[in-house]
Amino acid sequence: MPRTQNRLVMYWIFIFTAFAAFLVVFGGFVRLTRSGLSIVEWKPLRGAILPLDEQAWQQEFARYQQTPEFKQINYAMTLAQYKEIFIIEWLHRLLARLAGLIFAIPFFIFVFRGIIPWREAGLYTLTGLLFLAQATLGWIMVSSGLVERPSVSHYLLTAHLFLALTLIGLGEWMALGHLYGFPDYTKKSRWSTASRWTVLALSLLLIQSAYGGFTAGLKAGHISDTWPQMLGRLIPPGLLNQVQPVVLNLVAAPLTVAFIHRWFAFAALIAALFAYSFIRRRTRSSEVVFGVGLVMASGVLQIVLGIAVVLSHVQIALALLHQANAIVLFAAALYVLHRLRAADPIPDRRPSLPAFSLEICASPPMPGLMLWEHDIAAVRTHQAPRRGGFS
Repeated sequence: MPRTQNRLVMYWIFIFTAFAAFLVVFGGFVRLTRSGLSIVEWKPLRGAILPLDEQAWQQEFARYQQTPEFKQINYAMTLAQYKEIFIIEWLHRLLARLAGLIFAIPFFIFVFRGIIPWREAGLYTLTGLLFLAQATLGWIMVSSGLVERPSVSHYLLTAHLFLALTLIGLGEWMALGHLYGFPDYTKKSRWSTASRWTVLALSLLLIQSAYGGFTAGLKAGHISDTWPQMLGRLIPPGLLNQVQPVVLNLVAAPLTVAFIHRWFAFAALIAALFAYSFIRRRTRSSEVVFGVGLVMASGVLQIVLGIAVVLSHVQIALALLHQANAIVLFAAALYVLHRLRAADPIPDRRPSLPAFSLEICASPPMPGLMLWEHDIAAVRTHQAPRRGGFS
């Protein structure tokens, strides 16, 4: 685990984390423009170069024409139109390669020069492995939309999102450690009530983010462009009989998923309000106060943006702002948890008195001690001490 603070390493981790967050938003742009399935092969090295001539473009277009998306949705697409979506996805993959270099090159330099000690490199190595897993999962996700249906699995899309959030969260936590100092890993602090409230709010936020991923993958946001009603009803009929078994409606039925995503946001906001109220009463830390203020502001803004996305029938710019603000909200909640955990008390682990000392204390006093106590009393009352006592 990291122990050594270094400002240069902190800047590097912050830059990588910010770039990873930008990639999430750009990935949303790729999805909203239906560009993600335009490149049907995964070529980590050769794929960094665009097709160089018309023949190469024709070959790429011919591969795309074999996909379900082209056959069922984009069957009238021209080569010129294909080039547009191809370049968007190509940029997405190029930026992912750049993010890998932003992580890998400084990491090896820092380890080689001893700026990051070998014994502390484990968490940084894990971050790099998670990034490779993210790239691999991204291709698995894309390939799920190249076989039978013209869209990717919404489960894989959400897993891809959560792996990205894991990278962002891990990077932020390490960078904050470099900024404020790493904890003593040999001592475990108690979880304060404020920290527990923050974990609850953060957990609800992650559930809401999962439903955001489901909504995006199922394109459930296009079902209704009215709010608060859906399809003319506050609670639309048939929420639990879209698919079988019934429980599957909660994660696989577009109407049900969109309904839950709309209203679960308010449950997360209420939990955040309770946490905000409790923390403001119990702490005077300017860092925590700033953090909870940012959480509340971005939480309210997130709901407003979500409603605007619905009313605009998923206008791309608003949808991207909604996704970017979700990352800000997640990062702010994690920042509050980091500062609260740094202030949580460490239990006093001083050894207790041995059992035999209680027996000594409970045993009758020795005669000499009784005489000595009598002598003290005699001095205080100007009486002669007993014979045999201290003179």
